[in-house]
Amino acid sequence: MRLGHYSLRTEQAYAGWVVRFVRFHRLRHPREMGEREVAAFLTWLAEERRVAVSTQVQAQAALVFLYREVVGRPLRMSTLVPRGRVPTRVPVVLDVEEVGRVLGQLEGVHRLIGLLLYGSGLRLLECLELRVKDVDLMRQEIRVRRGKGQKDRVTLLPEAAAGQLGEHLIRVKLMHDKALAAGTGGVVLPGALARKYPRADRSWPWQWVFPARQTYADPDTGEMRRHHLHPSAVQRAVAEAVRRSGVGKRASCHTFRHSFATHLLEAGYDIRTVQELLGHNDVSTTMIYTHVLLKGGRGVKSPADRLGAALPRPAVFPD
Repeated sequence: MRLGHYSLRTEQAYAGWVVRFVRFHRLRHPREMGEREVAAFLTWLAEERRVAVSTQVQAQAALVFLYREVVGRPLRMSTLVPRGRVPTRVPVVLDVEEVGRVLGQLEGVHRLIGLLLYGSGLRLLECLELRVKDVDLMRQEIRVRRGKGQKDRVTLLPEAAAGQLGEHLIRVKLMHDKALAAGTGGVVLPGALARKYPRADRSWPWQWVFPARQTYADPDTGEMRRHHLHPSAVQRAVAEAVRRSGVGKRASCHTFRHSFATHLLEAGYDIRTVQELLGHNDVSTTMIYTHVLLKGGRGVKSPADRLGAALPRPAVFPD
């Protein structure tokens, strides 16, 4: 998988499914098994564990990869397990007032992250993996490096966040300078850049925009390094903010991105522009947000709204 430059998350997910598959069949080696054992495992996931279709599809993809690339015996699954159809769901969207209420319940760096998720349309990991060099305060741009699908893109930096982000970077710079004085201050660099630029891991442009407070020992070199904030910390903060805000919707960090796209379309921006800002491959992916505009049903007027005076007033029910 590393030879094929798969993402770390895909690597972890596929490896996890292989472990579950082997344990399900009492530690038998995959070479001793085949299509029937894979079908039995996927059937158990669907019938006993009642996993979502997307989870079952991911498990099947992991095992297909295992047998094709590792075992060297591709599976013929089409006759044994039908591929589940993943349902198309309309995303949850907050209106502007609700976004303000949720952001108002966040504090410190979590509020700034939430503002960027909504104001720039970033995914959570895209935001947390930002480096200092990816933020252009003068041009009010953010460069997303190796986003979903290993694609780079440029999105906007909202004016509402530019000042706060500048002040935040000053504080991060002070923390970085103290770490350098203590003999640490390094970060992990992508690919082989650490060999090509030996001192880049301690340079300011390569530092995380949202660094973690604690450092850790690199398992390969033993050097003390700093990672970015963990996604779970931000997810917990946003979930608690949604609860305190009283918004009656099942909102999460990704809801800010959905709201960003929907509000741009409501403001009249071209859907291809929104597609580029979101980093979608196909405009059909972006078109899902045309279903959740404030004018429901793509602006169609309901015939019930034309009843007017012809609709009798409801009777007053006694207590």
